[in-house]
Amino acid sequence: MKRFKPNILITGTPATDDFSQKVAENLPLNFIDIGTTIKNGNFFDGYDKRLETHILDEDKLLDHLQERLDSEEGGYILDYHSSELFPKRWFDFIFVLRCDTQQLFDRLTDRGYSDVKRRENIECEIFGTIAEETRESYDKDIIFELNNTEKEDLGKNILEITKIVGKYI
Repeated sequence: MKRFKPNILITGTPATDDFSQKVAENLPLNFIDIGTTIKNGNFFDGYDKRLETHILDEDKLLDHLQERLDSEEGGYILDYHSSELFPKRWFDFIFVLRCDTQQLFDRLTDRGYSDVKRRENIECEIFGTIAEETRESYDKDIIFELNNTEKEDLGKNILEITKIVGKYI
């Protein structure tokens, strides 16, 4: 479907210095933080004690988002640490943020992640799990991988995304 404005997903291992809100400030698009949407909508289906996290009820979340993301208007930036649960038709661009594992470890520690959650997230980045899931779920020509390790990468990546997406707005 051709949209008036593109829909974008920004994804990657948690704590890759989330900057989706700043990208949204540079583009005339609406920002949706999926983590906040899940919490505010209580889209949970249990609790994983080992990982110390709620289990997402994907169906409830997708039902909640469907009308906006399927619209001809488009114009949304979604931020979430996973990509594979969303329908392929929803996105025109997907940006996968990558991060050096030592820097990621430090960020996760600063955010108070448990040892188990840190280990799982570090392994996810080492093996490129999110990037691989994204490549398996979406057309390769809409996927862009960006290194977001250093502070200066933040501004550079915002400019890169704005340049790529700006051509279509």
